[in-house]
Amino acid sequence: MASRSIAVLALPGVQLLDVAGPLDVFAEANAQSGQDVYDLAIVGMEPGPVITSSGRGLVVDLVAPGAAPTCFDTLLVAGAPRIQDLEVRPDLLAWLGRTALHCRRYGSVCSGAFLLGQAGLLNGRRVTTHWAVAEALAERYPEAIVQPDAICLFDGALRTAAGVTAGLDLALALVEEDLGAEIARRVAAQLVMFFKRGGGQMQFSRRGVSAPVGRSALQEVQRWVAARPAEDHGVDRLAERAGMSPRHFARLFRAETGLTPAAYVENVRIEAVRRLLEAEGAALKQVAGACGFRDADTLRRAFVRRVGTTPAEYRRRQART
Repeated sequence: MASRSIAVLALPGVQLLDVAGPLDVFAEANAQSGQDVYDLAIVGMEPGPVITSSGRGLVVDLVAPGAAPTCFDTLLVAGAPRIQDLEVRPDLLAWLGRTALHCRRYGSVCSGAFLLGQAGLLNGRRVTTHWAVAEALAERYPEAIVQPDAICLFDGALRTAAGVTAGLDLALALVEEDLGAEIARRVAAQLVMFFKRGGGQMQFSRRGVSAPVGRSALQEVQRWVAARPAEDHGVDRLAERAGMSPRHFARLFRAETGLTPAAYVENVRIEAVRRLLEAEGAALKQVAGACGFRDADTLRRAFVRRVGTTPAEYRRRQART
């Protein structure tokens, strides 16, 4: 089998695991297949080590755009904290856009998707990134179809992964694509990782409920709901508390918070459910009552819709050992 070149673009401040994780998966695939299927390289934007977010240096194999080729089998862009604020040279973005189009596949790990966006590679594509910056990615690149709950997404030649450890999931999916499920399963077993991770990434989100926003009357309503998730928070009652008509309140609430009153209330209740699932052993019926849901089935449906997994599975994964 001909060797497949895998390049990971690492900019200053890159998260070390975004680079090392996928490369270790590909290296293990070489070991499990008994041949050098993958030829691995780290690409930097200048000679010398790339200093990562943890302060450790990464040795660069190739420098873009000058010394790096414009054709790889696979090109991945690693993420970095605050990469969306990083000043990237126009010649590097041009090289990235040009090179990606000559690759069999290209993509990003975590917030590396912002660099793909700067290079014009996300337009009309389904894409994911770390849950904490998914909204910012969607706002900055409105032509991209951002799916914040996905662990990995494939759209044509584009491959994107959610936050940090999802880079391992992405690399394993690429190994399966190239070498089949059996080799990929053996890689997963050796690296002690799931072959297919259950649920989406929103189950790991710790964003919680945002601080109250808007005019003071609306902020007071938000604080009231957050402190009493089990109470009746219909629009009529919330509007009365704000001293407004229900119609005016609903319109104003959405304009100033970006959410309907019902969506805000559900967010508050789901966060209350998560806290109880993480801290207590109460039955789901009791959790539902304590958090304002009519019954356990209503809670279960809302939880799956918002978090991407069932309450039982979420509790199991969050259980202290």
